[in-house]
Amino acid sequence: MNPSSSRAQSAPQPGTADRTWPAVSVVMPVLNEERHLTDAVRRILTQEYPGELELVLAIGPSRDRTEEIAARLAGEDPRLVVVANPTGRTPQGLNIAIKASQYSIIVRVDGHSLLPVDYVRAAVETMEETGADNVGGIMAAEGVTPFEQAVAKAMTSRIGVGNARFHTGGEAGEVETVYLGTFRRSALERVGGYDETFVRAQDWEMNHRIRQTGGTVYFTPRMRVTYRPRPNLRALAKQYFHTGRWRRVVGREHQGTLNLRYLAPPLAVVAMAAGAVAGAFGFWPGWLIPGGYAAAIVVGAGVEGRGLPLSAWIRLPLVFATMHLSWGVGFLTSPPGLGQPTPAKS
Repeated sequence: MNPSSSRAQSAPQPGTADRTWPAVSVVMPVLNEERHLTDAVRRILTQEYPGELELVLAIGPSRDRTEEIAARLAGEDPRLVVVANPTGRTPQGLNIAIKASQYSIIVRVDGHSLLPVDYVRAAVETMEETGADNVGGIMAAEGVTPFEQAVAKAMTSRIGVGNARFHTGGEAGEVETVYLGTFRRSALERVGGYDETFVRAQDWEMNHRIRQTGGTVYFTPRMRVTYRPRPNLRALAKQYFHTGRWRRVVGREHQGTLNLRYLAPPLAVVAMAAGAVAGAFGFWPGWLIPGGYAAAIVVGAGVEGRGLPLSAWIRLPLVFATMHLSWGVGFLTSPPGLGQPTPAKS
């Protein structure tokens, strides 16, 4: 990674004239994001941040007009830098963008992230107030279609995702991980950047290493990023299946990091499968396990879905079940060699 730059900029805005704001590098790995890239970039370049800011896009080999759009945007604003990410994978793209960036504070965003105008300022203020190595906020899922609205409700519900504050909100404080994140470059250099063997779960794995080396990861509800959920059941199942697979890889790599929140979905899958098999072989009480789960999901959806349009509410039980079971099956079927470096060919 490049040495951090000492450049910063004072701003004559009300309440900020007496302080110097550190310069910030925003890094974004991008692949096939023609639908969202322009809005995402403009949200970053119009941040109400008094200090200097740059944006580095690491563009993967996209099948749509992403590269064309990125080049056009870079021509419109000198603060935007475009670099190539030949693999198209997120951790490689992040490391490439960080290496190409200049400044001592790194804000990580995604190509479909929609930042509020005060996001960077809130991140820097929280980092300076707490001394944390990484600060982050709420992954504010918002849907447009009835299915997306149901997914958004599930992703901000304890029934859907457990008690992670970056999903459900809560008080500011130290946490295991946050959504996206704003880092000190010194912390990223201390741990060697993102582990490129983690195609998914790289944020959790990175934050674990930061904490293991004495750093702090801090959550604040001031930082809120709009997230667009998957648009259909198949895409949602695929997302959670692979998330479950890679979360088990993190557990293998870092012993002792799996708690009940991560083990609940695979335990539920095993219990329901065992109950169904027992029921099929004539032990009728076995059906109480999958039946009890289904009833609990319906009741939970009835409570959690209040305020949703009816068309989204009726989809919520299926969304809950898809998230739980896909994550659990992914975790249980995670191959032992997943996440291991590919041996070099002789």
